[in-house]
Amino acid sequence: MANPGGGAVCNGNLHKHEKQSDGSPSGNCAKNGIVKEAQQNGTPHFYKPIVESFEEAPLHVMVFTYLGYGLGTLFGYLRDFLRSCGIEKCNAAIEREEQKDFVPLYQNFENFYTRNLYMRIRDNWNRPICSAPGSRFDVMERVSDDYNWTFRFTGRIIKDVINMGSYNFLGLAASYDESMRTVKDVLEEYGLGVASTRHEMGTLDKHEELESLVAKFLNVEAAMVFGMGFATNSMNIPALVGKGCLILSDELNHASLVLGARLSGATIRIFKHNNMQSLEKLLRDAVIYGQPRIRRAWKKILILVEGIYSMEGSIVDLPQIVALKKKYKAYLYIDEAHSIGSVGPTGRGVIEFFGLDPRDVDVFMGTFTKSFGAAGGYIAGKKDLVDYLRVHSHSAVYATSMSPPVAEQIIRSMKFIMGLDGTTQGLQRVRQLAKNTRYFRQRLNEMGFIIYGNEESPVIPLLLYMPAKVAAFARHLLNRKIGVVVVGFPATPLAEARARFCVSAAHTREMLDTVLENLDEMGDLLQLKYSRHRKSTRPELYDETSFELED
Repeated sequence: MANPGGGAVCNGNLHKHEKQSDGSPSGNCAKNGIVKEAQQNGTPHFYKPIVESFEEAPLHVMVFTYLGYGLGTLFGYLRDFLRSCGIEKCNAAIEREEQKDFVPLYQNFENFYTRNLYMRIRDNWNRPICSAPGSRFDVMERVSDDYNWTFRFTGRIIKDVINMGSYNFLGLAASYDESMRTVKDVLEEYGLGVASTRHEMGTLDKHEELESLVAKFLNVEAAMVFGMGFATNSMNIPALVGKGCLILSDELNHASLVLGARLSGATIRIFKHNNMQSLEKLLRDAVIYGQPRIRRAWKKILILVEGIYSMEGSIVDLPQIVALKKKYKAYLYIDEAHSIGSVGPTGRGVIEFFGLDPRDVDVFMGTFTKSFGAAGGYIAGKKDLVDYLRVHSHSAVYATSMSPPVAEQIIRSMKFIMGLDGTTQGLQRVRQLAKNTRYFRQRLNEMGFIIYGNEESPVIPLLLYMPAKVAAFARHLLNRKIGVVVVGFPATPLAEARARFCVSAAHTREMLDTVLENLDEMGDLLQLKYSRHRKSTRPELYDETSFELED
């Protein structure tokens, strides 16, 4: 078997592979040290190699990280004891005295982490913003008098904070200017709400125009738009699969994909992130053994993946997944919430990034909340698929239609990216985003930070590890007028707390240099420069040296 994909990091070493643009497993492949060059119509086809980094933390860092959580847990139990004795006031939700004999509504142990660890650093989340989420924004200052259980506003506004946390990849989420005149006109003509579902009286000409434009942008037959991105996954997956079907889901998939898979009633099996060996084993077993007990063939096998994984900054190894999907006759559903508009030469997502044929993917899903500066999501693919969802989608039947001004903002943004506005500014922003991404990642690497993900991904996780440093990092940077998102357990593994930077085309080189200069100082102050350029901390996800696909 020969590795069919763009490239993979195997135990920290980059393995580059190329294959045909039709996704077949007989592309430019390395087998037994011999490189085979496949041709289509006499012309060689090369896929973009995947270059990703998941560096291991030094041992002492992991020891102190777990020690920090251990001490926090011990003191948490001590404080719970003091609360139960009435020595310390309990601010958490508890059962009323008259209901003490009822089945508990609040699970005491499940809330232990929130009550005793999260509350200590809660001030770093849910900060109120009082401006457009552009390259700079304004933050409302707040303080707590009871150790973050409640907050009060001081009335002071922290002005011109550099925004390194919003998914405003192309800078299209901005304050009003004349380029948004069409959005204002639609607001005046249609109003804000639709007050109906798509099945009833909620389909407007603007929705039809948007769906046609999305299909054209993605180079597919048809598309359907929805008012909420999260519901696009969670409400449409149950319409596509059900009992007797098998879902193969990447272990790092977003909560909306997980919820949709669970609601479907299908059997769910998890494969290791971007690990083709793990995925192929599940596919092979599914084909050979069928459904448990009855041994009948699965009605459908659906592979669920994302374009860019928002917590890891990783890009899906799509060429290899397409090869496996074709080999085992499975269906492929890809969530491009973070990748559409942000990767690919013209912003058309991971299909364009790898140079694949859109027909290789059965179901395209994406959201308009990131690169397009709006709200909602879409499902796209063959016309038969979209026509089926128009009838069976829970979002189409029960959810209110997309607001007309939002639809117009998406149309405006998409035309801007496609150059249909008569300019090349959209293409320039896509290129500027890629340029900013490479620059920011390269500088962080040079400084000695451990960062995760693909070198082309605008989502850049910087590993902090220790819970105390998570809070200190965010607080110190806000004092320096830099807004960042910090993430910890349970959104990440317990020992892999991180800051997640989102680079934007709206960031100037001066802004990025200001952030980098402050990060350099923070790295020294908090001793965050852990990088030793070692192998992956999770080599089992990338150790595929024994995995090859047949010629």
